[in-house]
Amino acid sequence: MKKTIKTLFVPILAFAAFLYSCSGDDVYEGTQVSSEDYPNILATFGSNINLSSLENYANQTKPNYITRDNSTGNPITDKGATLGRMLFYDKNLSKNNTISCSSCHKQELAFGDNVVASVGVNGTTGRHSMRLVNARFGNEAKFFWDERAATLEAQTTFPIQDHIEMGFSGTNGDGNLQDLITKLQNIKYYQEMFKFVYGDATVNQTRIQNALAQFIRSIQSFDSKYDAGRAASPNDQQPFANFTAQENQGKNLFLAPPQFGANGNRTGGGLGCAACHAAPEFDIDPNSRNNGIIGKISGTGIDITNTRAPSLRNITNTAGIENGQFMHTGNLTTLQQVIGHYANINIAPGNTNLDPRLTPGGVGQKLNLTAQETDAVIAFLKTLSGSDVYTNKKWSNPFK
Repeated sequence: MKKTIKTLFVPILAFAAFLYSCSGDDVYEGTQVSSEDYPNILATFGSNINLSSLENYANQTKPNYITRDNSTGNPITDKGATLGRMLFYDKNLSKNNTISCSSCHKQELAFGDNVVASVGVNGTTGRHSMRLVNARFGNEAKFFWDERAATLEAQTTFPIQDHIEMGFSGTNGDGNLQDLITKLQNIKYYQEMFKFVYGDATVNQTRIQNALAQFIRSIQSFDSKYDAGRAASPNDQQPFANFTAQENQGKNLFLAPPQFGANGNRTGGGLGCAACHAAPEFDIDPNSRNNGIIGKISGTGIDITNTRAPSLRNITNTAGIENGQFMHTGNLTTLQQVIGHYANINIAPGNTNLDPRLTPGGVGQKLNLTAQETDAVIAFLKTLSGSDVYTNKKWSNPFK
């Protein structure tokens, strides 16, 4: 009897070991991935894409004080985000093969742009390109400055279908999205990659959107001076041991609500920045309305529909220099100018969508900042920038 059990047990163990070896992201249909099975991916991307050892997108660590996650319904996978990375950097997604998502969202700028209006296939964009860092952890589920995309998934194909940006609009002589899908379906490395990710080579809108959204949500940054201080502190209100006195002063001013007297004049308290950009995510409050800037890049007319903003994380680079311009108009180029704007809010004629938090008593706020307070807030804002997001290979251009 013992001999019979042993005879059965050994093959069962061997089969279990085989199943375990086939259970990871580096396999497809139970077979170990070999570069020889995906020759076009190897030829196009070389060592930048290793299907046998995928980059970690799905299980990145995040601080325990970060609790938001808007990836429900389309969870990040290593395979899906890898496909998303290919699509994000691929100029084939534009009509004339000159523009990719990364053309307007550059890794070295925290996935933003350093020109007022980004260049597309048929001109320049109507609004400044928004930084994409930490999109996964935003409380606002809608995208674009005017929130016209209900989800990140929907947002990913808006630029592709825009006549100016990437040129598959179906208007003005452009092909439509189905023409792009046919184009991608005929690219051999996508035939291989869609099969690797989804089990078959079919390219469609949902798969493109899901993969791009997974890659964008994977772009995270939690290695800043702020994060080091917050991890060692019970809450944001306590002084951070690793901060300078100036940085702690700036943090207090950022977090604390202001006190106002007559005519909207600040008489005490902080600046109330956290009312719209709450710590520790520093994303935009979904209930925010217009911030007082109603111009257009074109200089003609007004635009009061802009109620969204990117996270305040990584607004500066590792040298403390701003990652491009600010606001949908890109008309502010320094943090000092941004703070100056909020320090004196003017209620412009026609702005019927101004956020009431900026108009105490029905008049534009006057924060009456001292030079020391301005410098302190700027010093704090610079602590929100990390370094990994600018150089990490997993978010870089995979094309050789």
